[in-house]
Amino acid sequence: MKASKMHPFRTNTIRFFKLLMILFTSRITMHTSDSDVSSSLSTLSLEGQFSFHDMSHAAKDFGNRFQLLPSAVLQPKSVSDISTTIKHVYQMGARSQLTVAAQGHRHSLQGQAQAPGGIVIQMESFKGPGIQVHVGKLPYVDVAGGELWINLLKETLKYGLAPKSWTDYLHLTVGGTLSNAGISGQAFRHGPQISNVYQLEIVTGKGEVMTCSPAENADLFYGVLGGLGQFGIITRARIALEPAPKMVKWVRVLYSNFTTFTQDQEMLIAAEKTFDYIEGFVVINRTGILNNWRSSFSPQDPVQASHFTSDGKTLFCLEMTMNFNPDETEIMNKEIYMLLSKLRYIPSTLFQSEVTYVEFLDRVHVSELKLRAKGLWEIPHPWLNLLIPRSKIHNFAKGVFGNILRDSSNGPILLYPLNKSKWDNRTSVVIPDEEVFYLVAFLSSVPSSANHDTLESALKLNADILDFCKQADIGMKQYLPYYTKEEDWRTHFGSRWKVFAQRKHDYDPLAILAPGQRIFRKTTSISSQKLLQMV
Repeated sequence: MKASKMHPFRTNTIRFFKLLMILFTSRITMHTSDSDVSSSLSTLSLEGQFSFHDMSHAAKDFGNRFQLLPSAVLQPKSVSDISTTIKHVYQMGARSQLTVAAQGHRHSLQGQAQAPGGIVIQMESFKGPGIQVHVGKLPYVDVAGGELWINLLKETLKYGLAPKSWTDYLHLTVGGTLSNAGISGQAFRHGPQISNVYQLEIVTGKGEVMTCSPAENADLFYGVLGGLGQFGIITRARIALEPAPKMVKWVRVLYSNFTTFTQDQEMLIAAEKTFDYIEGFVVINRTGILNNWRSSFSPQDPVQASHFTSDGKTLFCLEMTMNFNPDETEIMNKEIYMLLSKLRYIPSTLFQSEVTYVEFLDRVHVSELKLRAKGLWEIPHPWLNLLIPRSKIHNFAKGVFGNILRDSSNGPILLYPLNKSKWDNRTSVVIPDEEVFYLVAFLSSVPSSANHDTLESALKLNADILDFCKQADIGMKQYLPYYTKEEDWRTHFGSRWKVFAQRKHDYDPLAILAPGQRIFRKTTSISSQKLLQMV
């Protein structure tokens, strides 16, 4: 007897209940595995310890806009603690929703080092064997990923040495800046910090501890550098050193013409004999800028400087330093005189200062202490960092400065050129495809006394700048990038997305690491596509 055909309504009803049962049972599985995170993690044999209470500090960062609480915070005392923890989460498999974020000095801007409902590893708790300096023809230092650059500087100076490339702010962890790039005014010559690394020790998303370098596990080495924490946690780094100077000559000058300003910057970074540090910033409608400099700098011509006014103008500051030792003062002054004679700045705006090498490198920390005293440090920082190709920098400046952006009262605007040849294209960081490109950083802040509309206005300005870049085909890349959609990340990485995604699959296949970057979502036990296939 031939079976009768099932009614479509009954078929769909059965399919619905089968789907519902799969969803229900899969939810139970995930809920059971995550219902008591503390019990699961407490079984691990560690030298350090977990905290399961009062974790609000792990849900904060410098951006001060995202507060995403984890389920646990690990204070590791060894690499094994980090490896054991990640391996435990990895072995829980796709049924667990736990993720892991390495957190340094919490200087992220938009929750990138947070792990909502997951595990935050406080890297500053792990110091490893300490800072180990190796002298010789090619000096280097071995340092834990959770160590601060300021501490690294102080230790290497005991041997008359220092790293070659810096960030403007030194109270950041080694692993944190190497996961991004690490750039400052020395990068035109030495490249970013990621171009000055000899070796790394990494804990992958599988919990494996791997030593890597250009000669060993090279794919992981280059992937982690600038890799936004996606492939592993940096537990140790070997960083190149050079002889350290004792003093710095610090020079500032102003320009009123953007073309002249950028031409002089580009001339300086291309010259064989030039300054050791070259940066610049934009000043829009600021009152008394030269008077503000007088607390740290001396004008070359006090009378002319006193007559200069910046009100209502868009000006461009060129900031340069030259390193020297006390017995080289005369030679240094002659070299600076020769270099300045080639520049076309406004003569009355030449200001100079002499400070120690440490004072210059740690200059931002001085400002930090003043801002903290006024309650102006732990406030929202809606920063926007862009890398602009040289061929489009004038279009960008014309469209943004004095147009979208009417003043620079909310914070500094950095603008200075970099040489692509000093960046290693095997790393994960993405930069414009031109030999010279510019960092343009809008470092705005919103005082806690300001209302919500002030923050929204700052974010709106950022959005307007990004929209202008898109409409004008500027070809920019974000530094410290922030996107929430995979299609935007694909656009950011361009032709390099395939390699980036493959590395994720190889070293963190469950997408456990760095969930706050919002690039990959952790693999769940049953995807929606799988559900449809199963029914």
